[in-house]
Amino acid sequence: MGKKEKEYDELSHQESSSTSPMVHASNRVSQFLLFAAGFLRHPNMVGWVFPSSPFLVEEVLKKVDWQRARVIVEYGPGVGAFTTRVLQRMRPDAKLIALEINPEFVRFLKDSIKDPRLHLLQESATEIDAILERLGCGPADYIISGIPFKTLPDPLRHTIVRKSHDVLHPNGSFLVYQFSDVVQPYLERVFRKVSLGFEWLNIIPARLFFCAR
Repeated sequence: MGKKEKEYDELSHQESSSTSPMVHASNRVSQFLLFAAGFLRHPNMVGWVFPSSPFLVEEVLKKVDWQRARVIVEYGPGVGAFTTRVLQRMRPDAKLIALEINPEFVRFLKDSIKDPRLHLLQESATEIDAILERLGCGPADYIISGIPFKTLPDPLRHTIVRKSHDVLHPNGSFLVYQFSDVVQPYLERVFRKVSLGFEWLNIIPARLFFCAR
């Protein structure tokens, strides 16, 4: 068995045995169907027909210092592929602010995840500064984003990248996964350092951008 296959087995075991709040394994078919239906109805909003693979989730979350992270933001949680894993790993006193504009996904997540640390809001990433101020959270330690920048108009890309930079803690990071490199020049104009990565073991290989404030 190869290294990646072993990692997948470990991830699957962790997911099935964990007692943390998360979507039960028996809901995975419904999860996929909901995500696919969301893509067919709103392709520019969802970006792709399949949820993120466990490999992609793991590769992005390797960058998080869980002991330090008190405020984590997620843009576009979809059906919770990242959300559930973040909740499993983050501190008992941490907060996860998840912003999702698709009402079907919001309903699914509210019904599926019961965790007081999760603040699920049907609002846009363009409002992240006002949202954090309203919640009294202070700066974010990490922002995780899978929103499809390729389908966004240029002014919206600028706004989201700039505001994400501005609301981060001085030692914070913006962790972005995409299926194109459209967002790269926007990130490089704003962030002090942008490190690149790639995850082949996703249904569509994903480009990763790890941005230090």
